[in-house]
Amino acid sequence: MTICFFSAQYLPTVGGVERYTSCLAQKLLAHGHRVLVVTSALPGLPEHEVSDGVEVIRLPVWPLIGGRFPVPKPGGTLRRLMGQVWANHIDLCVVQARFYPSSLYAAGCCKRRHIPFLVIEHSTGHLPMGNGPVGWAGHVYEHLAAVWLKACGAPFYGVSQAVCRWLTHFHIRAKGTLYNSVDPAQLAALAEAEPQINWRARLGLAPETKLVAFVGRIIPEKGVAELVEAFSRLNLPDTALAVAGDGPQLTSLKVTCPPGVFYLGSVPYAQTLQLYRQADLYCLPTRYAEGFPTTFLEAAVLGCPILTSRTGGSDELLPDERYGIQLDEPTPEALAPALKQALTDDAWRREAAALTRARLQTLFTWDATAAALEALLPAPTTRPE
Repeated sequence: MTICFFSAQYLPTVGGVERYTSCLAQKLLAHGHRVLVVTSALPGLPEHEVSDGVEVIRLPVWPLIGGRFPVPKPGGTLRRLMGQVWANHIDLCVVQARFYPSSLYAAGCCKRRHIPFLVIEHSTGHLPMGNGPVGWAGHVYEHLAAVWLKACGAPFYGVSQAVCRWLTHFHIRAKGTLYNSVDPAQLAALAEAEPQINWRARLGLAPETKLVAFVGRIIPEKGVAELVEAFSRLNLPDTALAVAGDGPQLTSLKVTCPPGVFYLGSVPYAQTLQLYRQADLYCLPTRYAEGFPTTFLEAAVLGCPILTSRTGGSDELLPDERYGIQLDEPTPEALAPALKQALTDDAWRREAAALTRARLQTLFTWDATAAALEALLPAPTTRPE
């Protein structure tokens, strides 16, 4: 069957939705389906190509908010490229995220052409646009977008049960979950790829040093400042914190860098996986509206126990404290004792890593998510054009 993804952004842009689309597309290809991805144009990239077996069509857009909120640009190019899309007999359209203008456009097109489609939601909160008039306008837009998608008859799915609960804010009852996932064998192979980095040696640490890792975008909502402050209060010997990632907050954090804290900046993906494998604890004290962080799944595959705030999907991967530690409020006052507890209890870390990895391999793999999506494919039929 032919499955078409509408994703506002796609590779080489790297993010949670982009990776979800790419990984699911590759798994569906492996299952014998044909896959198209309709996304936004990027400078220097062709408007139509086949990349790793996936047919990619890039539509002209106005790249608002630094390209994070692309708006389809009407005109002859858009009509021509969409004509190429609809020239295919598409069995199912998968619309990624409820709030992008391209998602609203795709839903309207599918409704008019009687093409089965569904919407996958990836967040557990409103767009982070701050308070005041801008934030208020953003909330109004999101509610209007939900009204439009419901009017188009869109069935909704979440990448976690937490996302499904969030959708009730818009009076949407999700049909089910299409979990964010990983490919355990692929991640293990990447973690073993060359060059191999001994992160303790690279950072000048002794082999017995307990290593805490953070991986993600360095923005206030991710809680890096709170994590660094909590770590500085620990007063535990032979302990270090490695922060992997880049973002607008990184420069200011580097100004006051406590002993034992290392800012790694942007790290190649395979070496990030090696960091998980070598770390004693992965910590994500996020306040962001996460849907189901991929970093949880990566850490779990590679045997790194998890300390996190309660966020999208966390209690689905970590159902109780045998699996991982979840904090209601990721403040330094709460983080510091939780870090100490995790780092000083070797037996807990071993058990948590083993339990979480086993749970992931049962529930959160791309094979399982692809099978769940395939179960939603309609029976072959002839549709009016």
